[in-house]
Amino acid sequence: MPEMTTTDSAAIAVVGAGLIGRTHIALVREHPACRLAAIIDPDPAAGDLAEQAGVPRYASPAEAFSVSRSDGAVVATPNTQHVGCALECVAAGVPVLVEKPIADNVADAEKLVAAASAAGVPLLVGHHRRHSPILATAQEIVARGTLGSPVALMGSALFYKPDGYFEAAPWRRDPGGGPILINMIHEVDNLRALCGEIVEVQATASTSARGFTVEDTVAIGLRFAGGALGTFLLSDTAASTRSWEQTSGENPRYAHAGDEDCYVVTGTRGSLAVPTMRLTTYQGQPGWTEPFDTSVVDVPRRDPLRAQLDHFHDVLRAGTPPLVTGQDGVRTLRATQAIAAAARTNGPVAIPGNAEQASHPAHEEGTP
Repeated sequence: MPEMTTTDSAAIAVVGAGLIGRTHIALVREHPACRLAAIIDPDPAAGDLAEQAGVPRYASPAEAFSVSRSDGAVVATPNTQHVGCALECVAAGVPVLVEKPIADNVADAEKLVAAASAAGVPLLVGHHRRHSPILATAQEIVARGTLGSPVALMGSALFYKPDGYFEAAPWRRDPGGGPILINMIHEVDNLRALCGEIVEVQATASTSARGFTVEDTVAIGLRFAGGALGTFLLSDTAASTRSWEQTSGENPRYAHAGDEDCYVVTGTRGSLAVPTMRLTTYQGQPGWTEPFDTSVVDVPRRDPLRAQLDHFHDVLRAGTPPLVTGQDGVRTLRATQAIAAAARTNGPVAIPGNAEQASHPAHEEGTP
């Protein structure tokens, strides 16, 4: 996992002063090698926050960077504004970390990636779990062949959203607000990190528990480019702890179920349960009557959002290539939208773009 390699201070502007924007503002202000350069938000109310932080407020990235230059920018606006704001950063030559999803549609995401590549401006996508030591260690175990050839993955994101979640934002009850597009994009990126590109999906959705027009529970089938298959259960009305946030313990807002797992990756020689990191492997010839060797892989715990900011600093100051590129953001978005389409049609949906990129990796944008 990338670590901070220099203490040269980096001036970072944060675009968007909503909930996630305020989180980024706090992280930048607390970071020993970064400083907050500006808050960019058209809402005049953001001026109070900027005044408290002792920085100027601007209405747009174009306005901000015409007045003063930042070393980098974090775009944490509503999803529909990600591309527009990031394009303004790219046009000004400012490296940008865009919150996930990279865009609300694939065409706009690809437009942003092409612009960053043409300009040679580093573009990162804020799939912050990629900076988790848990996920990074699991990825390494799979990649080095400890489990043999990957065969299957079982995953879940089962949690219960309280009524207040929907009362605070009624749009979450309608199409575009269900757990596929709000929550599953996190899981898709994790699964891609573990097992490679997702090239086909199937899904069956239900609205019976909450009765909203949008899904509350989804059963998903996955086919990976390397041949492995996966199943995934997603629900925002399930009284369960089997979700990343509740099992990993990385976000203190959630109750921690430290003895539970949300993923199990299985290969021809063994399996790994995540995030408990229980590793089960054959030491001799595999066979269902043969004994397993079992262990628990020790993983240091760390806040992945803080680790992501360390990485962004290294991109800005040391020229480190982005860990989660714009192309990663496009592929994750493409697979997530395919799941939504499969849930609507109750049939398989192929993802040819991901299959092609798995066979012929594209040149990544904005890489020195």
